[in-house]
Amino acid sequence: MSNPVETTFAPVSFTSGAVSELMKLKDQQEIAEDFGLRVGVEGGGCSGMNYVLGFDQKKEGDQEFVIDGIKVFMHKAHQMYLLGMEIDWQNGLNSRGFTFNNPNAASSCGCGTSFSV
Repeated sequence: MSNPVETTFAPVSFTSGAVSELMKLKDQQEIAEDFGLRVGVEGGGCSGMNYVLGFDQKKEGDQEFVIDGIKVFMHKAHQMYLLGMEIDWQNGLNSRGFTFNNPNAASSCGCGTSFSV
C-alpha cells in the first residue's frame, strides 16, 4: 500500500471542535492503529448523496492523508464531491453532531447529512 500523502493541501478540513471530538471518539472506541477516518459519499438520502464519516480500514482505491494529526482515507472518486469541505462538530441545544460545509453541494437536506451536486 502507498504511503500517506502529507502535503499542505488536503481535500477536506476539520475545525478544532471536530478534531477534538474525533480524537476523543478514537480513544473511547479503542480504534486500531491500521484504521483511519473514512470521509466519503454514498448514494441515497433525501437529496441524492449521503456523507460517510467513520473509522475504517484502508481499501483499494483509497488515498491516505494526514489532516490535523488524523489519518484520513478517501476514495479517489469521492474527492470531486468533497474538495474544500469543512467538517465541524456542533454541541449545542439545537444540534449535536458532525456538520458538513460543502462548497460543491448545489443543495442540502434539512438534516445536513445529504446533498446534491
